[in-house]
Amino acid sequence: MANSIYRASVLQSQLLFRPSLSNKHSVPKKSNLLCIASSQLNPIRSEVSFCIGTHLIPHPNKVDRGGEDAFFVSNINGGVIAVADGVSGWAERNVDPSLFSKELMANASSLVGDLEVNYDPRILIRKAHAATSSTGSATAIVAMLERNGTMKVASVGDCGLRVIRKGQIIFSTTPQEHYFECPYQLSSELIGQTYLDAVVSSVELVEGDIIVMGSDGLFDNVFDGEIVSTVARHSDVVEAAKALANLASNHSMDSRFESPYSLEARSKGFDVPFWKKILGMKLTGGKLDDITVIVGQVVTSPAAASLNQVQMTGKMEEAGSGDTRGLL
Repeated sequence: MANSIYRASVLQSQLLFRPSLSNKHSVPKKSNLLCIASSQLNPIRSEVSFCIGTHLIPHPNKVDRGGEDAFFVSNINGGVIAVADGVSGWAERNVDPSLFSKELMANASSLVGDLEVNYDPRILIRKAHAATSSTGSATAIVAMLERNGTMKVASVGDCGLRVIRKGQIIFSTTPQEHYFECPYQLSSELIGQTYLDAVVSSVELVEGDIIVMGSDGLFDNVFDGEIVSTVARHSDVVEAAKALANLASNHSMDSRFESPYSLEARSKGFDVPFWKKILGMKLTGGKLDDITVIVGQVVTSPAAASLNQVQMTGKMEEAGSGDTRGLL
């Protein structure tokens, strides 16, 4: 969770999932499986695509509103995944922080196949940002997989992505921030970051690679080593996403856990009062936040399925409170 609007206010996260009112007394934990298949046009060389699982847990105080993260997945080409983390500081200005991230992802979802986007994540960010009229701001990350295995990534802020191959992280995004708790962010304000500030990367993936994408609610509370070991225990992407989200949630509520967030805070000079230091105490604990997790596995494309682009919304939750799984 980011805590500052760039300029001088305060930030946080936004979830596109909206819990049904009947479930408002429990933290909704929704997951979804999407095997994104691309047709095999070349009979000699296998094409690849994503098989994707998702899981979301809103901030405990934002369950009724569904949190403030947003995301979408798409079957275009080898597959597209994206997460936006809204800025909570806008609530201090009586602005719903979820509106900007939700609209940003809705616009990206509708534009992902646009010819002008040309399957370029930075251009997608540019066009989605330009089309967003809501007041607010958000961090964002987009990853696009080519059928030949090339994954292009563009990110602004501190949403993150890891690529795991044979139990090792071979690629990791780096957060961008102005100062602690104030990441780079796309904004409705004139002062803010744009697609030009995005960090752009290209990674060559092979069958079996695992991609973990999430809002900072995941990476502030779970170490990379824990991500690797958790993914290794689950062969199913849905279960892996669920396990990571639950682990992040548990760590976020553990005041004694020495989290990535508390370690960073101490490194930036934030700690307990001096008299507590004398007693051997130090700043510990996870960080309460919205948690969005997308886990994707690179697979050789099965027989092409008729899959439409999917934008995750809360409508799925109205059917029941259990996990949703299956081939979309």
